[in-house]
Amino acid sequence: MKDDVRLSALLLLPTLLLPACTVTDTGGEAVASSSDTSAPARPGPPAAELQRAAAPPSVVPGATASELAVGTSAALYESAPVVVLAGAGDAAARTRGESLAVSLGAPLLLSPSAGAAATVTREVDRLAPEAVLAVGSAAKTWADELDVVDVVAAPASDADVADALPEVGPTAPATGTVVLATGDPVEAAAVATARAAGAEVVVVPGSDPRADPAVVTRMKELAPQRVLGLGDAFGPDARFAYRVAAASTGVQLPGGGQLVLPGKRYVALYGHPGSGALGVLGEQGPEATVARAAKLAESYAVVRPDDEVVIPTFEIITTVASSAAGADGDYSNESTLDQLRGHIDAAAASGTYVLLDLQPGYTDFLTQAKLYEEFLLMPHVGLALDPEWRLAPGQRHMVQIGAVGADEVNRVGDYLAALVRDNALPQKMLLLHQFKTYMLEERERIVADRDEVSVVTQMDGHGPTGTKLETWNVILQDPPAGMRFGWKNFYDEDSPTMTPARTLAVEPTPVFISYQ
Repeated sequence: MKDDVRLSALLLLPTLLLPACTVTDTGGEAVASSSDTSAPARPGPPAAELQRAAAPPSVVPGATASELAVGTSAALYESAPVVVLAGAGDAAARTRGESLAVSLGAPLLLSPSAGAAATVTREVDRLAPEAVLAVGSAAKTWADELDVVDVVAAPASDADVADALPEVGPTAPATGTVVLATGDPVEAAAVATARAAGAEVVVVPGSDPRADPAVVTRMKELAPQRVLGLGDAFGPDARFAYRVAAASTGVQLPGGGQLVLPGKRYVALYGHPGSGALGVLGEQGPEATVARAAKLAESYAVVRPDDEVVIPTFEIITTVASSAAGADGDYSNESTLDQLRGHIDAAAASGTYVLLDLQPGYTDFLTQAKLYEEFLLMPHVGLALDPEWRLAPGQRHMVQIGAVGADEVNRVGDYLAALVRDNALPQKMLLLHQFKTYMLEERERIVADRDEVSVVTQMDGHGPTGTKLETWNVILQDPPAGMRFGWKNFYDEDSPTMTPARTLAVEPTPVFISYQ
């Protein structure tokens, strides 16, 4: 608890500049102030030099306080006339060292265990300080063995620190630099160094800047030129760079943040615009559908008011399975973009999520998905694959139930992930319909743990409640890592149609629930 309080206090600590901006002559008389522009130019005291070039987002590797302190110093400082050193195992010294580092604008390093001594020594050498300010006896003993610079024991009073050190000029802040921390006390020394350099420190609980709406908003406000993540939890670099790019857009999904899941539950109207025969979504126009979806979502929110945020959703049948081959011979009727635009725009304006549902016939899912890339580039639009309507050669709709293999599903997942990553989009949902085990062939090989795509398998069976629950239990078996599960209710085919309370009583609780 004390470490938690210590780090919280450090994040709020103001940067205090010691009176080192006054140039004095050899007799100690002040002859020029840094704000006195009329005085003749004279060399000032040495100041820290910072790394200022714009650079891709990167992770400061490490899991220990000493490793993170060294890595942050190396990432932010070119050189420093003073380095603050505290014992890694001396909590009181670390706390004071953090405060002194911020006040001095100096990097803070921690005297390490024997195995890491060389790393800290190299960083001190690289910084080329005129003095090392040792806080605590352990730091003083270790620093004396360096035998490369003057080692100054920190005076008991902070007011005496400036007199004990060589004169140091103020550090020009590292504007445009943002350092992301999780709030773990192990980061405290690194955070102090970031604050000392004038970087903006943003706390990201859980290490994913897309997850917290406040962090997403803050990243857009800061528009950083350089971003560092403290510790291995933020890595690897490629993933971190995408997450930072996405968060920096400031775009938020319905319900806040840039992650589809967890923390949200989606309640959807299913159907095709303009056709009530294919589902309730088509029984009214776009604006009325928005209102109906919001009312349906609210019926779930009131059952568990303290549970996940409930997101009203459209699941739009975008390509419709057909009994006729059609001009292209694929037994699927593809909607035009204009046929869908009204619903998609109405959803965007109202905070409604959208899934484009594909029934491809003889065409593969990826080919059809690419027809709607204009919409998939929108943050609030995801994709649903319905294998029931994916025909093998010689099959016909309503005669055989279709299926899709893991490789085809994974190609769609790869496409969505690249679309999200290359365009710095929020995460997308990929929904997979299933009510027979064979509908998703080799389901165990489906990649369901991509950073950019959240995969949900929906139990799509209808009938008596007991039968649906039996199907549900089969569908739940042996999922690949990262897969979550959804449920479907039918107004006409179920007996009875389950209430929101009964649906939420299903275990595990579905994260996606649609109505046809």
